[in-house]
Amino acid sequence: MDIKSMRKEMEAELIGNILPFWMNRMKDEVNGGFYGRITGTGILMPEAEKGAILNARILWTFSAAYRLLGNEEYLTTATRAKRIIIDRFYDKEFGGIYWSLDYKGNPLDTKKQIYAIGFAIYGLSEYHRATGDKEALDYAIRLFEDIERYSFDSVKNGYCEALTRGWSELADMRLSDKDENECKTMNTHLHILEPYTNLYRVWKNDSLKSQLCNLIEIFIDKILNAETGHLELFFDEDWNSKYRIVSYGHDIEASWLIHEAALVLGDEALLEKVEPLVEFIAAAADEGLASDGAMAYETFLTKQRTDTDRHWWVQAENIVGHSNLYQHFDDEVALQKAFRCWEFIKKNLIDNRNGEWYWSIYADGMVNTDDDKAGFWKCPYHNGRMCMEIMERFS
Repeated sequence: MDIKSMRKEMEAELIGNILPFWMNRMKDEVNGGFYGRITGTGILMPEAEKGAILNARILWTFSAAYRLLGNEEYLTTATRAKRIIIDRFYDKEFGGIYWSLDYKGNPLDTKKQIYAIGFAIYGLSEYHRATGDKEALDYAIRLFEDIERYSFDSVKNGYCEALTRGWSELADMRLSDKDENECKTMNTHLHILEPYTNLYRVWKNDSLKSQLCNLIEIFIDKILNAETGHLELFFDEDWNSKYRIVSYGHDIEASWLIHEAALVLGDEALLEKVEPLVEFIAAAADEGLASDGAMAYETFLTKQRTDTDRHWWVQAENIVGHSNLYQHFDDEVALQKAFRCWEFIKKNLIDNRNGEWYWSIYADGMVNTDDDKAGFWKCPYHNGRMCMEIMERFS
């Protein structure tokens, strides 16, 4: 295996498997937009709720694919996703993005989860980047202003997790039932950093630049555990964390997203500060690597228990993070780790018969068909982005 071979295989995977699955199986021709769910055994659930994250990630993926490859079918799919985000998910009265719609496209859960608004910015800014479309940029800017107006903590820094439809305090702020009910989280900050970086590519605004720099500093000063190199996950409003959990996938993902943000900003002093930490965080993530090339999910340190399931998204980020180390730091060992993980994905996670990837491989080696093939959290973004990152970095 060499980098050109992996790049060629990933382009074939993107064009031949990932993108066709979403174009052919997820379009809702009855109620508009996209269906909300296909089960792990391949059963379409046409009346499943439609999540903002799924639709925003479809928007980002097909916008990026069109920008790279120029296929008009990708643009058609991206435009379909843009319309559902703007016409149905966008709250015309209060601003922001609804968390979910019912299967007919009506607001279902109207809370304002900042993570989801971030992904809408990510998708809309990429659509503008690919097409020059002014409407997409205008809505991305509106959503950026909503986050800054309602979520940013100007006293203690950082962003709160979630608010009500009208931007009031919310008792249950959790992103999912797997998360702790805390005011500030690593995950939401990571996925504000990510869209702000993409928005800054196309909108060189001073306030956006300042807040993007601030987000990098938050990761360095508040979220990164300077002793271990891991990211802390859950915080109260004063940035205290009482949880001892390691998320290997988020560590390796953050290593390259923080680096990308600093590169896009083009601030040499900031980049000089960030780059040693990129390697530090990636090295900590490698504690989750197994001999088969895959990366474990997470470890609960207080319970001394590791979830060794091989989740699809963790493996995708594993490859991008290590490829980033090779590209920018000439780390040949990191490249070999990316190769081994790609071999694991090809052998275990890609569903060559029915399309897309399985959610995960269990610790005993069995395929997980209990979790979705497509759904609220199972989207084309991690694996699609992995393919496109490798295609762009090593063209």
